[in-house]
Amino acid sequence: MLAAPAHFQEKPMQRLIASGVLVMVVYAVTLIVGTAIAAPTAFTGLAPYFSPQYYSEMYGGITGNWQEMGQLFTQLQSTVFWKIFLGVITIIPIVFLLHFIIVGAKKFSHDGPEILFFNKFARIIHWIGAPSFILLVVTGLLIIFGSFFGGGAPIRLARDIHIISAMVFAVIAVFMFLIWVKDMFPAPYDILWVFILGGYLSKDKKPVPAGKFNAGQKAWFWLATAGGGVMAYTGYIIWGMGADLDTVRLYVIIHNVLGMVLISFTLTHIYMSMFAIKGSLQSMITGYKPKEEVDILHSRYKYE
Repeated sequence: MLAAPAHFQEKPMQRLIASGVLVMVVYAVTLIVGTAIAAPTAFTGLAPYFSPQYYSEMYGGITGNWQEMGQLFTQLQSTVFWKIFLGVITIIPIVFLLHFIIVGAKKFSHDGPEILFFNKFARIIHWIGAPSFILLVVTGLLIIFGSFFGGGAPIRLARDIHIISAMVFAVIAVFMFLIWVKDMFPAPYDILWVFILGGYLSKDKKPVPAGKFNAGQKAWFWLATAGGGVMAYTGYIIWGMGADLDTVRLYVIIHNVLGMVLISFTLTHIYMSMFAIKGSLQSMITGYKPKEEVDILHSRYKYE
């Protein structure tokens, strides 16, 4: 669809759904802020699972028993995982910084026709999911490096916010899946996109093989939705929901490994949307992309 953003009119049903989602935003923000104010004991009255003593005993049992998976878990938690997480959050930004210095951002004209890419409902869902996911990443890292920060109330607060953010994102991920899944299945030209890394290693603006979403965006979608579902389930089990000790150990390992992958893609997504393509973030605000950008970066996309 070619049009100027001002000409775009939402349908009544879309406005109704969007209003409902806005209510969810207010509720989520209120819940998170309220937790921050009431922490570190905001959840201790809800169930014994949320007490600091419970977590201390649970982790003590996991790391103190060297039967079955205990030894593997303890070695990974104490000497491996934190190093990999540290590598992810330092090396990846350095690589992107070098890319920005050497190659730079791709720039497209915003003066010509624009193409509607994201309707209002999709944009609202994205902007609810984005902060909740970022909170999951930040608080998850705080938990991983909890001993470095001295533990205590700040880490318990991070844990509480992590749980709330997970609840919010678990709901939003369902909407994300339903909105975008039809455009996220692999296509033959996605293989070509991977081989040339989407053309981002070149300063030239040549058409790259991609539909409405490229191979990288598709991978990010499946990780964020399906992977997010795995993270939610393993997290549910980790926080003491009736599983045996070895199952908890296994799920903590899965949770951490998948977390590394998700953080890597999160950093990539942030770089691509804020730095690698000049003005790209604006499309998730207005819903429109410049026609030149679409013709170059989404050359297989058939728009009206």
